Amino acid sequence: MRARGARHRPQTAPRSGAHRAPAGRLHRALHHADLRAVPEVRRALRALLRPCLAEEPAATGELLASEVLTNALIHSGHDAVFTAIVHDGHLRVEVRDFTGRPPRPRAPRPHEATSGRGLLLVEALAADWGVRRHGVGKTVWFELGPADRASAHDRQPEAA
Repeated sequence: MRARGARHRPQTAPRSGAHRAPAGRLHRALHHADLRAVPEVRRALRALLRPCLAEEPAATGELLASEVLTNALIHSGHDAVFTAIVHDGHLRVEVRDFTGRPPRPRAPRPHEATSGRGLLLVEALAADWGVRRHGVGKTVWFELGPADRASAHDRQPEAA
């Protein structure tokens, strides 16, 4: 599934005094419904992004990562694997779960004050995002930075 309306968002310069790290990676396996892991992943992601990205895109990356990760832990009924890769101002986050049910952005209902908005945020704020199916499960991914760096495989429409 390719996100509709995905758009390129220019990156801002790194914080003054920050060194641009050539690359960084964060990889975590998380247990189903362990929502305590979400703030732990956010803190680790913040530490990874701090030397590489300006404050605004780093904060956006944290927000979107926590939304996608929370969705996987709550809605999949299975464990999840979180991976973030940052290189030269470009961030790619992937969250793999082990259920084939595709995520769907939806408008939240009025009584859902704090839920139902995760994928709408991803759709609105990410340069690009999508879903890649696996033999067992799927990976929901998003990117901040140059959208043209996504692999051709990820951009292929999925067979129904």
